[in-house]
Amino acid sequence: MSVERLAIVGLGLIGSSIARGARTYGLANTIVAIDRDPGVIERVRALGLANLATTDAAEGVRGADLVILCVPVGAIGTVAEAIAPHLKPGAVVSDVGSVKAAVVAAVSPHLAETNVFVPAHPVAGTEYSGPDSGFSTLFSNRWCILTPPEAADEAAVERVRALWQGLGAIVETMSPEHHDLVLAITSHVPHLIAYNIVGTAADLEEVTQSEVIKFSAGGFRDFTRIAASDPTMWRDIFLTNREAVLEMLGRFNEDLSALSRAIRWGDGEALHELFTRTRAIRRGIVAMGQETAEADFGRARNAAPSAPVQG
Repeated sequence: MSVERLAIVGLGLIGSSIARGARTYGLANTIVAIDRDPGVIERVRALGLANLATTDAAEGVRGADLVILCVPVGAIGTVAEAIAPHLKPGAVVSDVGSVKAAVVAAVSPHLAETNVFVPAHPVAGTEYSGPDSGFSTLFSNRWCILTPPEAADEAAVERVRALWQGLGAIVETMSPEHHDLVLAITSHVPHLIAYNIVGTAADLEEVTQSEVIKFSAGGFRDFTRIAASDPTMWRDIFLTNREAVLEMLGRFNEDLSALSRAIRWGDGEALHELFTRTRAIRRGIVAMGQETAEADFGRARNAAPSAPVQG
């Protein structure tokens, strides 16, 4: 199922990857790229990512059958308000945000009854951003979670589902609230921990005279990759999903206290039991095809890391 006219608002990593995939796999007859940054639009034109590229959101969404908002979740309500009067009746609106309940609350009030909002979250990405960073296979064999309203028009939901399946994603459906709780522990809290550890290391770096960076082992290296993700996007995620993040962070702190006690009292049995259980989780992720089982995560020696940072 192809879309006659697809409008993408925000041509960063995700938006540009959608544009590339839609063109590569023939998922839209006309692709419209919209971004407020003239430099981004100039680059989109140079890369040939869309049939039309513009900084004018009203012009860009006019006549579109499907509009995907690929902007930070903190700005999504403002963007929805700006484009809503220019949407044609029957146009479907979606997004790619890592938070869903707050996005639904921010977008839905601005849309006319003839426009259906079908929120989506492709659980894929890298630490890079901008239109040059996208690639058509970014979503291949990755999850995309849809959180449509209970009474959402099934044809509208199917339109969004078909696009993501066409991009190679495995589509799952759940409520916005459940999505936010699941992603809080699988993505948001891990990012928060990574930012914190790298920040602590940055403070220690001054004391150890560059030894922290010089002798970085694989674990710390992977934390720095996660912590290199878009700061604006992650600031907005933590502010808009604060309740779920704080709940999961509370559970993490309780488990961390138990782990500290095991180390303090030399409880090797408790440590071994935990490490065995967590190792099984890793094997489960590999078995589901969401990561490689290759040594060193499949990295080529002396090459820049390329494994996905899921958001």
